[in-house]
Amino acid sequence: MYQRILVTTDGSELSDQAVAHALKLANALCAELLALRVVAPYPKTYFEGGVALAEEEVRRIEQQWHDDAMESLHAIQAEGQKLGVKVRPLTVQSELIAEAIMAAAQQHKADLIVMASHGRRGLKRLLLGSETQQVLTHTSIPVLVLR
Repeated sequence: MYQRILVTTDGSELSDQAVAHALKLANALCAELLALRVVAPYPKTYFEGGVALAEEEVRRIEQQWHDDAMESLHAIQAEGQKLGVKVRPLTVQSELIAEAIMAAAQQHKADLIVMASHGRRGLKRLLLGSETQQVLTHTSIPVLVLR
């Protein structure tokens, strides 16, 4: 059925539940799991909420964020090994999370995307947005949403 499943994580408890579900699904289907973490670039202007730093310091911070993301992905990979699931860790740097998820899914030929959703409604959803909703709306790849 599914041979390559992409699961997104941001390190939250909710996304950890989605990862656990994706690992079980990949195990049951003998599928490869692509574990993706999108890392935002450091804001470079005051308007984006950043503090002006030397370029070298910005690179150091971004590298630390990338290393932290990889550490969490390697933990998922270790869990996959326990279950006999091949897990490929992926990081992407982008401000546009939903677009990065969809691009990674296409690039790595995923045939299912697994994501968590907070299930926000009303004004909170309008103000905070929903990366999951963006992916659901704009991708042609099946999406499994967990709440």
